[in-house]
Amino acid sequence: MQNNKQMVLPKGVDQSQFQQALTQFQTLLGKENVLLESAQIQPYTKIMMSVSEEAHTPSAVLSATTVEQVQQIVKICNEYKIPIWTISTGRNFGYGSAAPGQRGQVVLDLKKMNKILHVDPDLCTALVEPGVTYQQLYDYLEDNNIPLMLSFSAPSAIAGPLGNTMDRGVGYTPYGEHFMMQCGMELVLADGQVLRTGMGSVPGDKAWQVFKWGYGPTLDGMFTQANYGICTKMGFWLMPKPPVYKPFEIKFEQEADIADIVEMIRPLRIAQVIPNSVVIANILWEAATCNTRRSDYLSEPGATPDSVLKQIQKDKNLGAWNVYAALYGTQEQVDVNWKIVQEAVKKMGKGTLVTQEEAGDTQPFKYRAELMSGVPNLQEFGLYNWRGGGGSMWFAPVSQARGSECDKQKTLAKTILNKHGLDYVGEFIVGWRDMHHVIDVLYDRSNPQETARADACFNELLDEFEKEGYAVYRVNTRFQERVAQSYGTVKRQVEHAIKRALDPNNILAPGKSGIDLNNPF
Repeated sequence: MQNNKQMVLPKGVDQSQFQQALTQFQTLLGKENVLLESAQIQPYTKIMMSVSEEAHTPSAVLSATTVEQVQQIVKICNEYKIPIWTISTGRNFGYGSAAPGQRGQVVLDLKKMNKILHVDPDLCTALVEPGVTYQQLYDYLEDNNIPLMLSFSAPSAIAGPLGNTMDRGVGYTPYGEHFMMQCGMELVLADGQVLRTGMGSVPGDKAWQVFKWGYGPTLDGMFTQANYGICTKMGFWLMPKPPVYKPFEIKFEQEADIADIVEMIRPLRIAQVIPNSVVIANILWEAATCNTRRSDYLSEPGATPDSVLKQIQKDKNLGAWNVYAALYGTQEQVDVNWKIVQEAVKKMGKGTLVTQEEAGDTQPFKYRAELMSGVPNLQEFGLYNWRGGGGSMWFAPVSQARGSECDKQKTLAKTILNKHGLDYVGEFIVGWRDMHHVIDVLYDRSNPQETARADACFNELLDEFEKEGYAVYRVNTRFQERVAQSYGTVKRQVEHAIKRALDPNNILAPGKSGIDLNNPF
């Protein structure tokens, strides 16, 4: 056990109380599943945010393997007022990793709950536990010759569908809006009761994974990006593999082309000519994923000049913007839609179409094609090599799918990032009518001055985008309280009222999405 003088204690819990709770946890889970030593806890302190690891150091880590254990854990937590921070795989690196949201919280790690409970090849549904990874589910489908396709974020192989969906992540296939494709949750509430949403509360019901709504209020969304319950099972829909899959890229030479690109893509997306979540990635995003390092071109600190960006674009045979999309269906469907896409690009008078036959196995086309066809990979981790130093924070505002809006957001973001000596590394993900604008604020976390600049930069991004009426849809744990403020007091009053009703002892992930009964707003 940790030296008592070194032990980080949960907020409001004294050492004697915590030791009693730990004894009960060890009796319940076995000592091997209650991690207390510094070396054991250290992997759960790894963060990429602009704050010290001490701010996100857990007091202990618990590993549960059954729903019944999770129920008993929350009962012990209620008895001693122990706050727990639940993770599934803990692989959301740009949003906080496996570290708890607040110092001293106990991490509840569910990665050992990793059973694929059911896959229905006829109804195209799956039911999984929190620890199931996309790679594990992909391998299961392949090994059993089940012709279904996954959708996931990138990099995907080590992340999991339950955790990603609970945080409302997105992917790159026609099923890329992951929460929309979720159907049925099982949740352990703060008092230890088990709730099944949708049709799941009816004993023996067979429609849990096919009918989302059930009867009465639909509750699933309330538990996403929240701290009202611990999700122990999730159902979701899978896409049948199409007979024909045609990925393609459109390269654009000028940064100013973004407005025209979006105006061309939007009607094709809304009409479902292009059925998947289209990506519009900038030069640095694509260059970095192919392991291009800033040090290959520059030694001095600061923002990368546009002249260097143009040189990288030329050297790596990339566009200033690189658009990735795909067509799915029968050969007849794909042929018709491909003609429509070709005509749309021709009408623009700019943009170079690249097919899979032309690109071959070259990167980044290869990994993009894999993402759009549901094949997991880890290619996008190359982003972290651009500057090095382990600093990464996702800034993810949403806008309408309008060219003028995207151009405005890109210009504003680049100006702020460059002001703080950092680079605009971004992509737009085109939903049906919205744009998820994902920017990776990359910096050298080993450099205190650059870390301070990154922190100031992220704060300014939030402030200036809010002034223009833009807000983010996800954020790392460093800035969750700040983002909650953007959404106003009425929303927060409702969220805290639900928290008081379901979790009066405030034991489930205090601070998640700014919901914390200990911190009035």
